[in-house]
Amino acid sequence: MRTTCVLTAALLAGAVLAGGAPAAVADETPSPPPSTDATAPTEAGTSFRTAAAVRPGQLATAGASTGDYLYWVFPADAGQNATVRARVALPPAAQRHGAQTWQLDVYDGLRRRQACTFGASTATAQKDTESVELACHLRTVRAWAEQSSNDPLPGSYYVRLTVTGLADDDLGLPARTEVRADVADAGGSRAVDGSLTAPLVPGASTAEDVKQPKQAVAAAAPEDGWTSGTWSSRWIWTAAGAALAALAGLAGYALTRGAGRPSRMSPSA
Repeated sequence: MRTTCVLTAALLAGAVLAGGAPAAVADETPSPPPSTDATAPTEAGTSFRTAAAVRPGQLATAGASTGDYLYWVFPADAGQNATVRARVALPPAAQRHGAQTWQLDVYDGLRRRQACTFGASTATAQKDTESVELACHLRTVRAWAEQSSNDPLPGSYYVRLTVTGLADDDLGLPARTEVRADVADAGGSRAVDGSLTAPLVPGASTAEDVKQPKQAVAAAAPEDGWTSGTWSSRWIWTAAGAALAALAGLAGYALTRGAGRPSRMSPSA
């Protein structure tokens, strides 16, 4: 009876661990719907220092002149995947004199340009095209990294949108832009040990400043605060794995102990 109970507990623990594993290693989660928050910015900054702060999921809009550099900034924490999407509504075709090439760049708090794992960060719109769409999916934000690496770290992320190729006569034409940054947890399989002293938020030198930034350039912290690697779901899977191993050991011990016992037989009459 004892052996059966131990085996049953081990099997139940294994089923729970196996059944929840896909959620821990999932690379993508459905993007949240665009925010209808009235606080979403309707103007963009013209430099890193004047970047418009936008929260993940908000749809930032801005009018601009073709050729301007447009900047936004949003927060991303350790263990998160960020995807930035942009759409540019171009001037009427009758006003344009040729194709336009637009580019979307993302920089971290140290103003290092981050590579896109997938997505079209550069796109060309022909003269008769009404709009152009761009996207950049960043690598998973790490809790910490070596000084020589270019890994994305917790903190502010700057979005820069601009036109990089167009006819000279099209310079200065009006355009409408939309930018949205979606952030989702990557799961415990992407978590790493260690953490930064404070997120990379320009204008915030201490943890207290990060919570209440004094500079307008500093992006708002995530709604649930900065974790910077202090917690990840990997802890759950580590604990569950240890519990499963302990139960399996008890089951094995019970089986081998029961097999080694001499059988008790009643004496012959």
